Amino acid sequence: MLKTALGRYINNFKGFTREVWILALITFVNRAGTMVLPFLSKYLKENLHFTYGEVGWIMVAFGLGSMLGSWLGGKLTDKIGFYKIMIFSLFTSGILFFILQYITSFWGLCFGMFIIMAISDMFRPAMFVSLSVYAKPENRVRALSLVRLAVNLGFTAGPTLGGLIILGMGYRGLFWVDGSSCIIAILIFAFYIKEKKKIPIAIEDAATKIAPRSIYKDKPFWLLLFISFITAMVFFQIFTTLPLYHHEKFGLSEFQTGMLLSVNGLLVFLLEMPIVSRLERKKANKIKNIGYGSLCIAAGYYILLFDSWVGILVISIVLLTLGEIFSFPFANAVAINRAPKGQEGQYMGLYTMSFSLAHIASSKTGLEIIAHFGYFVNWFIMGSLGILALLCGIWLNKMIQHEQK
Repeated sequence: MLKTALGRYINNFKGFTREVWILALITFVNRAGTMVLPFLSKYLKENLHFTYGEVGWIMVAFGLGSMLGSWLGGKLTDKIGFYKIMIFSLFTSGILFFILQYITSFWGLCFGMFIIMAISDMFRPAMFVSLSVYAKPENRVRALSLVRLAVNLGFTAGPTLGGLIILGMGYRGLFWVDGSSCIIAILIFAFYIKEKKKIPIAIEDAATKIAPRSIYKDKPFWLLLFISFITAMVFFQIFTTLPLYHHEKFGLSEFQTGMLLSVNGLLVFLLEMPIVSRLERKKANKIKNIGYGSLCIAAGYYILLFDSWVGILVISIVLLTLGEIFSFPFANAVAINRAPKGQEGQYMGLYTMSFSLAHIASSKTGLEIIAHFGYFVNWFIMGSLGILALLCGIWLNKMIQHEQK
């Protein structure tokens, strides 16, 4: 029985090209290497002795740089190709991580974080476009899920490795390892993957048949961006306000919160590829899948309104994870399939910008609501935003159906 289940699980990973596996590998190396990020605010506060306000502004610069990088990476990918952008982004950001450790002034760090994130996040839209080139059309959503799995595994491994490096080498060791991981990842990419320019078009995806048009007039795509922004902003509460709620409402320790959050990573690892593979084989409607994800995320916050039992925290994490599994890979696929040939970078640049903006808005919005109205109101608002995303998904599905007539 166990052997059969394991065999079925492994079958979900079959059919990928060598290039897709290498892209997943370098994504894992790069994400595991971004171990500076979980410790950045702690480093700024405890080692460089900045105030909370100054740390906040440096993190704003971080987010704004991420948005610029996503937009710039998308534009340049269309002009000079994803391959050159990926190599430039990772190699240069690796060098900049080495330099960043020597910057200790407030304005220097604001500028430094802005520049490093602007260059580092040029990688993301270029990488998404590369998947549309190297993955077979029928495997595209599964390839996106494979890369997401690599990201999750990298983020799981990164903080653990980072903690060990801080113990052994101090905070400066993080910058050296982070920079080195970027350079090693892109050297693997350049050595094993050759540039390929022709983009296969998935004939079954009607979205790709749309004639080239101005991205700013593509109303369904902008509605998709709004759905992605709302869904991501609400989901990211899992990393900002939820850990505070665990401690303040139920008295959980950092270790207990960490164990709860690890359920998210474990479930993504076990369930995402099988679920996505099954839905792809059934040719399930991608927009409807995004809607199911929005509904799960809404339920994950609404259930926190019944706060008399600690077990709701586990149920909430499970629902939020299912929402992530249904929403993110399919939204990603709709965005790349929506792009007319030659505009893939521009489309994916704006798509990744929606996530950068969601990161900036998520913690600020949630914390402000909690400060003024409490957790109960915050969970109600976040759940209601999930329902708003669901309703917009229904609208988007009707728009695309009308477009295909």
